[in-house]
Amino acid sequence: MENSEEIIILKKDKMNLLEKTINYSTEKHKSVNHQYNGRDYDYHLKMVYQKAIDFSYLLKEDDKLNVYCGCWVHDLIEDTRESYNDVLEQTNRTIAELSYALTNEKGKTRGQRGSDKYYEDMKCVPNAVFIKLCDRIANVSYSRLNGSKMLSIYKDENNNFVKKLYREELKDMFDYLKTLLKN
Repeated sequence: MENSEEIIILKKDKMNLLEKTINYSTEKHKSVNHQYNGRDYDYHLKMVYQKAIDFSYLLKEDDKLNVYCGCWVHDLIEDTRESYNDVLEQTNRTIAELSYALTNEKGKTRGQRGSDKYYEDMKCVPNAVFIKLCDRIANVSYSRLNGSKMLSIYKDENNNFVKKLYREELKDMFDYLKTLLKN
């Protein structure tokens, strides 16, 4: 059985990984001046992270830390000059895999960037769909609150989004998203 000193060190190490990941992602987004509707991009990343906390009861306890970190790096490869190996070097293999799985394909349109391959590959990485749902819920929530034109795009995409990603174990999240998208 672990003594209390070992437990404290373990908790501190876990927090250090999350803090390190938050700082890493925030700095990389700032370095390319990537913003979210005129705000620093960490505004969006915090929303995604908060949705992961809200739905954390759907996660295995051992997965939570990597998922929380994954929320912070879900757009990192796509939006900054970081590679899979950069993310791996700064975090761990699971977090790097999540970041990579959540990186859109190259394309000139939303449809091309969100190809069937993108969604199929995402489903192969444990918890990537969970993070994608956190991302979508955060975007839809923001769009509703701010009257963004993106809300109609999310509504139009939702049937296809659900068709490509639905998993029964994440039903609560899909139901919540559906509720958000109602008029």
